Amino acid sequence: MWDAPVVQRLDGDRLHLQHGPIDVVLRAWGAASAVREAYEAAIARFGGILPELAGELAELRRPMSERPHVETSVARRMVNACRPHAGIFVTPMAAVAGAVADELMETMVEAAPLDRAFVNDGGDIAIHLTEGETMEVAVAADFSRGAIPALNGRITLRDTDGIGGIATSGAQGRSFSLGIADSVTILARDAASADVAATLVANAVDVDDPAVTRRAARDLDPDSDLGDLMVTTGVGPLTPARIAEALEAGRARAEQFRRRGLIRDAALALKGEMVTLGQFRSLREMKP
Repeated sequence: MWDAPVVQRLDGDRLHLQHGPIDVVLRAWGAASAVREAYEAAIARFGGILPELAGELAELRRPMSERPHVETSVARRMVNACRPHAGIFVTPMAAVAGAVADELMETMVEAAPLDRAFVNDGGDIAIHLTEGETMEVAVAADFSRGAIPALNGRITLRDTDGIGGIATSGAQGRSFSLGIADSVTILARDAASADVAATLVANAVDVDDPAVTRRAARDLDPDSDLGDLMVTTGVGPLTPARIAEALEAGRARAEQFRRRGLIRDAALALKGEMVTLGQFRSLREMKP
């Protein structure tokens, strides 16, 4: 079904792991022996993740309202991250990339004492910081000038922030979206929680406008967990008022999630405009 997992050493002491659709880049800092042990543990765990997920795929594609039942570790992370959102249509697949990142991060930090580390699964990132450590994260969210997002700025995460995950979703991303956001970036306690929240906030950035084109997800991918739901296929020119309306709808959902303790911060971008919460507010003034 799939080729064997690919393991590559990259510049900057990074490790690249690829297996089917899972594509991860990670890095750890600490004593050389600890980093080596952490990498060996990540490699050993990585090969089993895709077969485990494939074995539970039918359950993972079920809406949370149907209470999907799963047994393997990454699948449980996905379900647990989505459970607080069961009142909104969502399937555990909304948290898959973040859950994989969290699983590999936990594997590494249990294997060896690390100062800091990140696991980046296609832009959904698990972060580990010990006391006194920081990590600078670049935020690229502006698609107003083309298909490749421009760098909006950088934020510095500290160990005291309680942030273990960052994720981005939107209509410009690799997965289907019900909304029109160029991007929504979320900071949360772990990557799986950030992943599902980014999906749901991005879905909420929306307006009913002739400039927005949609098709049933099933028409684009017969295997999509979104079924007959209409997903965004294009967003034409929008008036400033429409852009503001869509961003406000998404901001309201993000603020609700933050009040419930599900996320820490959010940055929402559409057509060159951005709204933010909390720590992300400075992005509007930051320079690359």
